[in-house]
Amino acid sequence: MKKKIVCAGHLCLDITPVFPVGGAVSELLQPGKLLQIGKADFHTGGSVANTGLGMKILGADVTLVGKIGKDGFGEIVESIVQSYGADSRMVISQDEGTSYTIVLAIPGIDRIFLHYPGPNDTFRASDIPQDVLEEAALFHFGYPTLMRGMYENDGEELIGMLRRAKEAGCATSLDLAAVDPNSPAGAANWRKILESALPYADFFVPSVEELGYMLDPDRFAYWQKKAAGRDVTEILDVETDIRPLADQCMDLGVKILMIKCGAPGLYYRTGDEETLGTISPRIGLNAGMWSRLEGFQRSFVPRQVLSGTGAGDTTIAAFLTAVLDGYAPDKAFKLAAATGASCVEAYDALSGLKSFEELEKKIKAGWKENGT
Repeated sequence: MKKKIVCAGHLCLDITPVFPVGGAVSELLQPGKLLQIGKADFHTGGSVANTGLGMKILGADVTLVGKIGKDGFGEIVESIVQSYGADSRMVISQDEGTSYTIVLAIPGIDRIFLHYPGPNDTFRASDIPQDVLEEAALFHFGYPTLMRGMYENDGEELIGMLRRAKEAGCATSLDLAAVDPNSPAGAANWRKILESALPYADFFVPSVEELGYMLDPDRFAYWQKKAAGRDVTEILDVETDIRPLADQCMDLGVKILMIKCGAPGLYYRTGDEETLGTISPRIGLNAGMWSRLEGFQRSFVPRQVLSGTGAGDTTIAAFLTAVLDGYAPDKAFKLAAATGASCVEAYDALSGLKSFEELEKKIKAGWKENGT
């Protein structure tokens, strides 16, 4: 019998116009210019859809909890979720339009997002049904950085929600999203929020950029300057850049840490056996097998790169599903990296995903890792 998972948090509709060619943004998007593009893809986005439905595709028993509007976009979101046969506990807002994101995935450059938060901003811990928490082995929450109710008042709502999940007997998992420095979220004291929230997070799965911005903004600013417009992950060193951030996370109470580092791969660190023994027994974690691990799993070379949309979220989906399915740590991290590589082969987050069996066959057949 599969262990039950609750995936809650940010949910939106992603609208992705297909750009047939690449080029500089300043040349493609000019005032008054008509740019002919391809058919737009409509897909669900956000942590609830990308990670939650990703876990469903990979065979997990997952319940999705998000907040949408009573409108056409909300109907599309509901229809897509139902098409995957996922258990859904959606909260319907009567006076807010469903959140949406226009994803500009122009070949050759990183994605540009035009985002309307909608009812994500008013999502509260009370929107999560108590009964689903009491049945779940794992509670995963994503993107508090894009949900005003989760970061205002120094993250009081987020902290209370994670505490409530643990009190209900769940293991807990937390993911972040990038912060716009010029938005209200950019004014939040993220170090203070994480200092209070991470003691209640058994699994913490942020990106290195998000972590750098929140825990060490001076270091993050240095990375940006050094990268000089390139992807920051291209210039990072595990020993001098990533490990110091990991040290801080573990000191704040994280049990199992996985830092997404873009195309290069994944950094991971775990606590000692005694610390891991405090994680809910519902997930069946072998604390001895998982204790005191540290390493870097290189990503795999994709067949093609169409869009990075959802790559981090589906990497998390594979990792958490593998953990609950009882995979050994090395296989869990490899499957996570392999799923991220599969994701970028499609324009949306889910179409490129493959079963663990298919991924293991590709890995055994010598699937090339980046940098090797």
